Order: sequence, then structure tokens, then C-alpha cells
Amino acid sequence: MRSSLALIATAALVAVALSGCAAQAPAPEAAPGNSSSTIDVTGDFGETPEVEFPTPLAPEETECTEVIEGEGPLIQSGQPVAIGFAMYNGATGELLQSNGFGDQPTTPVVASEKVVFPGLAKGLTCAREGSRVAIVMPQKDGFGESPDALQLGLNPGDSLVLIVDVHEAFPSRADGAPQLTRDAFPAVVLAPDGRPGITVPKADPPKQSEVELLKSGSGTVVEDGDQVVVQFTAVDWDTNEVSASTWEDGSPTGVVAGEGGQGGQLPPAVTKELVGQKAGSQIGVIVAPEGDDASGSAQFYVVDILGVL
Repeated sequence: MRSSLALIATAALVAVALSGCAAQAPAPEAAPGNSSSTIDVTGDFGETPEVEFPTPLAPEETECTEVIEGEGPLIQSGQPVAIGFAMYNGATGELLQSNGFGDQPTTPVVASEKVVFPGLAKGLTCAREGSRVAIVMPQKDGFGESPDALQLGLNPGDSLVLIVDVHEAFPSRADGAPQLTRDAFPAVVLAPDGRPGITVPKADPPKQSEVELLKSGSGTVVEDGDQVVVQFTAVDWDTNEVSASTWEDGSPTGVVAGEGGQGGQLPPAVTKELVGQKAGSQIGVIVAPEGDDASGSAQFYVVDILGVL
């Protein structure tokens, strides 16, 4: 599913790493309740829902009811997903926003309170890929007293109701098969959650940018102009210090693949190397300073390709 990156909130994750055979996935952070169970939702998954509920709804905590069952594991806190949503004032029943239904582009978000408002982050953890869920939340878990609440016409104490279709759930790290790299290429060691540790060789960087495949994925092939969800870390070649990292920011980011694309946090020398790669892959890219007389330092990027929208 390929779409523009229209964000509810700046999307971009820290994965919950499971270790050992006895490890269990965390329980959902929201459950059905008296308010969410009263929401009547009809219509097919992916199409604009018909929604009715008694007003006012005044839950004390965020509640979530799965209306259409999804498949696979529950969404984890911090996991990136692509959704369609309809948002209502729970006090009046008024439709406030709607996006991602029918032919509309889906919205990439991260199930993290660092990225989206708490009620949505909690509600997504009761969903799976393919789920349609009804989420109702008190003011404290919605926009609170932020200017966004006033712009939407919410009054103090108003609850929010969201109907969310989870179209895709992306992994939080590249899950492809590890690949051997050539000698003198920067060394990458992964923490249990997938965060890369990088050691740059004590040698001059190459005159031109270079790329190596670190993990070979088996997902969708990235094409020029695709919207791609990635995690990345960049280090300065001279100092071996981290210069930018979505892992440290707490959320992945979306970029446009291709040399002419708008890379957001990634330079064109990196976004062009995404083309032809498969989702689930991880690449290492040495970005040389531009021109022979460039005064800047070379950078080394480790990029996890999580999915194509």
C-alpha cells in the first residue's frame, strides 16, 4: 500500500524485544468497557464506517473494542502501523476528522505516547493487522488542553471516539538474513532490540559514496518514488559519534526513495540506495563529502527498511 505521508502526529520507535521461549507479549493497554461497547460501527474494513453512539460518552480511562477481527499478533507499544481513522467528539457525536478510507491514503503512525496522543497509543495495542477498533478516551488521553483541542472545537472535558482500521503493521527492525560485508567496511553490531552499534575503521573514507547490504529481506521491492518507513543511525566518520538516529528519537521516519526524492532526515545519497532493496533489509551507506574540496566529514548510515506504504 503506497501513499503520501499525511500524519496525525509526527510519525516515526523503540521495539519491545522478546527473549527466551517463555517470553510473552505485553497485554493490551486498553480493553473493552461500558463506553466503547456502546459504539455501533457498520461497514466493510477499509471503507468509510457508519458510526452511532449515545452521547455524551464519559469514560474514566481509555477503552477499546475490536469491531472487525484482525490477524497475527497484537500491535506492540512503539510499533509503526498504517491506519485509516475517523475521529468524533464523544460528547456531541460530531465527526472531527477522517482519513485513509476508500481510495484515500493511509496514515502512518507509531503506537507510542512519545509520538501520538495517549489514547490512540493505548488503543492500538488492542488491535492487529486487519483490525477495525473502536477507541474512546477521556480528555486526559486525547488532546488534553492543547491548542489542537480548541482548533477541533472540543470543549474542556469532551471525550474522543476513534474508529481505526489497521491496514499494515510494520516490524520495528529489519528482519532479513545477515550478509557478509567486505573488509574495511564499518562494523555493525546489533543490540537485542535492533539498535545498531557502529565502529568506523581508522582510515580515510572513500572518495565516493558506497553501499553494502547488511541484511537481505524478503518483502516488497522498493521502487523509485515509493514512501518507505525506515529506522536509521548515522555516525560521523572522523569522530565515530552518532550524528542522527531514529532509535534515539524514539520513532521511525518516512522517506521518499530515489535520488530525486524528498528524503526528510536522509540525504539523497542514502535514499537513492533504497531503490531495488526489499522490505526487511538493512543497508550500510558511506556518504562521502561532496566534491574534492568539501570540508565536511563523511557519514556512515545504517538503515533498516521496515516497509513500503
